Amino acid sequence: MKVITTNNDLQRILFQMRSAGKTIGLVPTMGALHNGHLSLLAIAKTTTDIVVSTIFVNPTQFNDPADLEKYPRPIESDIEKLTQAGCDMLFAPSVKEMYGSNETWRLDIGRLETILEGKFRPGHYQGVTQIVYKLFDMVKPDTAFFGQKDYQQFLVISKMVQLLHVPVKLIMCPIIRDSGGLAMSSRNVHLTENEKKQALVISQALMLVKQQFAFQTVDQLKTLATSIINKEPDVTLEYFEIADRETLEPAGRDSVKIVALVAAKVGHTRLIDNIILA
Repeated sequence: MKVITTNNDLQRILFQMRSAGKTIGLVPTMGALHNGHLSLLAIAKTTTDIVVSTIFVNPTQFNDPADLEKYPRPIESDIEKLTQAGCDMLFAPSVKEMYGSNETWRLDIGRLETILEGKFRPGHYQGVTQIVYKLFDMVKPDTAFFGQKDYQQFLVISKMVQLLHVPVKLIMCPIIRDSGGLAMSSRNVHLTENEKKQALVISQALMLVKQQFAFQTVDQLKTLATSIINKEPDVTLEYFEIADRETLEPAGRDSVKIVALVAAKVGHTRLIDNIILA
């Protein structure tokens, strides 16, 4: 696997690959890789000729400086995992490589920026679109792969691609869970063993809502899930929403495609999860 840290080297190598007729797949990450990330890589390898992964802890998408500071950065372990998984190229730039001194960015993505994750993390999606657009512009992938766990992020990036006419195909890949059902996340490393057990209530509530979806109203399902999560000590629910899959507005009678989304703090660690209902 080639490890690249500058845009100049990236452009030189990718030009050679495109000239040889190779298709490029992109798996953007912030590192601290787990099996969820590696599942994206596996799907990318079956879809494109060359898989480029990126590791960049993007400062503009953190609205809490402490959260940015404590975000895990096990780069040597990440390189080993990517190598074993058969990744062709890792682009791991510095902040200076990615950002100029006086950059500004503002993209109107509508209501997606102010609801659910947008409400609890103001400014987050401006940072996400800013860095993903940069990566798309540098790598120019044919296809980019993102995890379903960050469902709202996928919709935001899809909106950005539409607004800015970026020629890339986006693929959303399934959530990978551990044996207990907890959605894999880089933030899980901050959970104690007891908190990991407590965190299982999040996926348990989602699974129960899916089981009961055909038999209860949306309001009943939200009440059911909220009561289950609120009974668990040290788990603080931020939101549980049943929404239209395309807009993330609350699901109504006319909604056909529906997703349940949840965010909660377990101890001091914030986790998100979701499940497709229809």
